[in-house]
Amino acid sequence: MNEKAPEPKTSVPATSRRTFLRTTALAAAGLQIVPGYVVGARGQTAPSDRLNVAGIGVGGMGRSNLKNCADVANIVALCDVDPNYAATTHEMFPDAKRYIDYREMLETQKDIDAVIIATPDHTHAVIAMAAMRAGKHVYVQKPLTYSVFEARTLTEAARTYKVASQMGNQGHSGDGARMVCEWIQGGAIGQVREVHAWTNRPVWPQGVEVLRPADTPPPPEGMNWDLWIGPAPMRPYHPAYHPEFWRAWCDFGTGSLGDMACHILDPVFWALKLKYPTAVEANISTYWEAFFRKTEPRNETFPRSSVIRYKFPARPGMDAVTVTWWDGGLMPPRPEELEEGRVMGDEDGGVLFIGDTGKLMCGCYGRGPRLIPESKMAEFKRPEPTIPRIPGGENGHEKDWIRACKGGEPASSSFDYSGPLSEMVLMGNLAVRFPDRRLLWDGEKMQVTNDAAANEYVRRVYREGWSL
Repeated sequence: MNEKAPEPKTSVPATSRRTFLRTTALAAAGLQIVPGYVVGARGQTAPSDRLNVAGIGVGGMGRSNLKNCADVANIVALCDVDPNYAATTHEMFPDAKRYIDYREMLETQKDIDAVIIATPDHTHAVIAMAAMRAGKHVYVQKPLTYSVFEARTLTEAARTYKVASQMGNQGHSGDGARMVCEWIQGGAIGQVREVHAWTNRPVWPQGVEVLRPADTPPPPEGMNWDLWIGPAPMRPYHPAYHPEFWRAWCDFGTGSLGDMACHILDPVFWALKLKYPTAVEANISTYWEAFFRKTEPRNETFPRSSVIRYKFPARPGMDAVTVTWWDGGLMPPRPEELEEGRVMGDEDGGVLFIGDTGKLMCGCYGRGPRLIPESKMAEFKRPEPTIPRIPGGENGHEKDWIRACKGGEPASSSFDYSGPLSEMVLMGNLAVRFPDRRLLWDGEKMQVTNDAAANEYVRRVYREGWSL
């Protein structure tokens, strides 16, 4: 990170408009009650009381994020490096101003209060940092960042710039993850020292047999490919990267783990009060030619499948725990107590908590938690809810952030929570790069203490002209 990223010519601190919104909306946002004088004829929040929201990266998941908050916010700007891919979103919000370059948008359009960022993983951090420096609240898709260093940096920046933040792991606003926390912390299965989590990802081409494209077709008309590359190493445009398959490539994405672990490991991280692992190790699938010819596997894409083991120390009232992640079709052993014919988790993945006195299983996002076998569930007396629920659950994740932007309580997955969660997830990808060895981790110092080569990947080297 030797070069500075191009930044807006002006740095806009917390604006008077934002201060006004925080003050006037405090009661409404904090208590989730909208006073009558700001309610429109059909029960919607009056436009004058709505936050002005911009979207950056609006051709995919960003469209859904904008749609989910459009009834309580003004969508005033849309930014995407590929206007063709973003065309549907442009049609959905025809009054929003359109941009290709987020830097131009942040510099020129002064009425923006908050920004939703749903670009590929490798550009999350530089865009979010520019938005926070400009005084904007930020909602960033999962995983929060590409690297561990970036996650720590964004977490600290949100505090420094005093902006409301949220990561797009919508399951964190759901009731399922809250029930998992309440049951585990209430002693439903005793001390938990072993957890297994899994996903069906990847559902895209991935693995060392996937070759770097040799041909160099032109980018789609009107697309700014240089800006899409951003801080990553320059590669010629190819549809193997954009728009669908960038997640597989180490230059741009964070693989299966980055796609799903912020959803699936979220209730694990939350319920067990985890923070920094002390050790991480991975085993990955390898290409037979690389194995038998003893050649170095091409480290261009993430592996087709992996098993990652995290070691966490004891926490107050909780023993040390090992968390194992499985992907690419690999699964943990089926519990003997699980009834014949019952599916483990759901179609996207799941979690199995193994306690001293029982087992608990849930699906992706913490959905559908159950003690197993069902006879245990039938006997279980659920504890009274202790964690506040989010109106709308998973579907209210964006609105939860809007309330925080307007002076309410911090959003459920603010960077204070989702930053450390993302660090844990991304440590798994660090281990994937250096398989079959145990990396010892000093979380406070952000340092691999026993492997200098692995430590180099804690903080990526940015392309010239880019930095945080």
